[in-house]
Formats: sequence, structure tokens, C-alpha cells
Amino acid sequence: MLEPREVPIPQLQHDEVLIRVHAAALNRGELIVGSAVHGGPEKLGGTEASGVVEAVGSDVSQWKKGDRVMGRVSGAFAEYAAMYAGQVLPMPAHLTWEQAAAIPSGFITAYEAVVQYGRISAGEWLLVTGASSGVGVASILTAKFLGAHTLGTSGSAAKLAQLAAIGLDVPIETRTPDFAQTVRAATGGEGANLAVNLVGGSVFGECMRSLARDGRLAIVGYVDGAYHADIDLNATHVNRLQIFGISNVKLKREERAATTRGFARDILPAIADGRITPLVDRVFGFDELPAAKAHMESNAMVGKIVVKIQ
Repeated sequence: MLEPREVPIPQLQHDEVLIRVHAAALNRGELIVGSAVHGGPEKLGGTEASGVVEAVGSDVSQWKKGDRVMGRVSGAFAEYAAMYAGQVLPMPAHLTWEQAAAIPSGFITAYEAVVQYGRISAGEWLLVTGASSGVGVASILTAKFLGAHTLGTSGSAAKLAQLAAIGLDVPIETRTPDFAQTVRAATGGEGANLAVNLVGGSVFGECMRSLARDGRLAIVGYVDGAYHADIDLNATHVNRLQIFGISNVKLKREERAATTRGFARDILPAIADGRITPLVDRVFGFDELPAAKAHMESNAMVGKIVVKIQ
């Protein structure tokens, strides 16, 4: 459950910056069973934020007091948060605090799935299951920027219409694992070159059946709660398919920093000059955080849910 509390301002480590948080976005990972807001270990929530630098650690030279920044962080649902300097990103000047808070987790996860490990190329096809989520939207926007074609599934025609407006090429209205034939028809019989599975085990097999030869499958989320799935080893073998997972749970700090640098190099310039615009579904006040959580659990959003802190 969510419970407001008074907590001290974080004490900075040598490689951290203290930010005064202006906005923070919600992420589904905080709502799954075992997370802090679902009965897991008690902790301060919020994993991405935008704000202003208030102080820097002794080993930090790139950032200074007053800088407008955004990034992945622990404890963003508070007035102040300590952010590892390797995950700090400059906030594009034209963005609102809410738009900036909607970028770090969703877009960097999409960057890992689509670019860093997914290796999408111009002219290839990306399939996203659960395409209306924050990572789904970021994956579509990232792929379109890189010149790829996109397919996306959702059970809502209204959501698919919104996604089509931001560049989704082939909307697939479904809540069941029945989309492989549609994917192959849309791709001239070849299949998707990359699939990003944000739904979970219930669509794993169908994602595999949707892949082209040398296709890649990114495992990112489990909205369905299904953590196990059968795998056709022969099809995987014959078609040279690749399966990989995207998770931050066991990443070391330098690994997080390396991914952040890659995102800053490859994708952030397109956000900064307006070629990519983050999609904010709805903004809540800080005292409305329980309502924001309920909105996410209702699966009603397209893009990111953001909470204004300041």
C-alpha cells in the first residue's frame, strides 16, 4: 500500500547528485507482486524523475547546482532524491517537467530492447505486444526514428488509434495470442525482425511464431503474470532466433552508466530537437498518487503516468 511519510533528505554518496524533484513517472515494475507498493519490502517509491540539481557529491564534476536534469533514480516520490551521476541526463529545454520525467525509464528500457540488444535497422519490422505502455510507446517512437516499420498489439481500438497517430504502422486489436498470421501478412510473409514482449508468458509462443529468420525477441514485462512458457526449440534452432531479457535488477552501476551514455548519444538528440516527443497520458498531483497507481493498474493509459512533486 502507499503511505505518506516524512523522511530525511538523502545523504549524498561521492558519485551522486541531489535533485529537487519536480515530477516523477510511474512504472509497472513497482506495482507487481513483491514490489514496495504491493506488500514487498518497505521503501520509498519512484524510479525516474526530472528536477533541479541542489548539490553534488565530491567526485561529480559534470553537474552543478541549478542544472535541469532527468534520470533513473531511487525514491523519486519525494521532494528530494539522490541520483547516481552516471544516470543523470540533461533535460531538453523545450520539455515540461512532466514530459522529462516520462523519459528516463521507459525510453532507456526501449533503447536497450530496440537498439542496444535488439539491433533494429532501417527497413526492418518491430512488433510490440502491449504497445500502449510507456515502454511500448517509447519502443515505437524509437524504431520510427531509426527508420523501422512497426506493428503493435492492444485490446483497445481507441488506444491503437492513438498509437497510429504517433507512428504505429500496423495496429493489431487483440488480447489473445492470435496475431502471428497478421504479422506475417503485413510483412510480406517474412515476419517481424524484432519483437518486444511487454505482456508476458501468455504471448511468448505467438511472439516466437511471429519472428522472421534471424529474428530477435526481447522479454521485458509480465502484465499477464505468466512467468513460464513453452519454447519450440526446433523452430528457434532452424530459424536462428535470439531471445534476451531486459532488466535492471542485477545491473552494476557502471553498466547502468554505459547504457545511459548510449541513450544520450543515440536517441536523446532526437528528443532534444523535437524529432521524438514523449507521450504523457495523464498528470496527477502528489497527493493523488494513490489515484495514479489505480489508473496504472486499470491499464487505461497510453504512454506515461506522471506525478507532479513540486
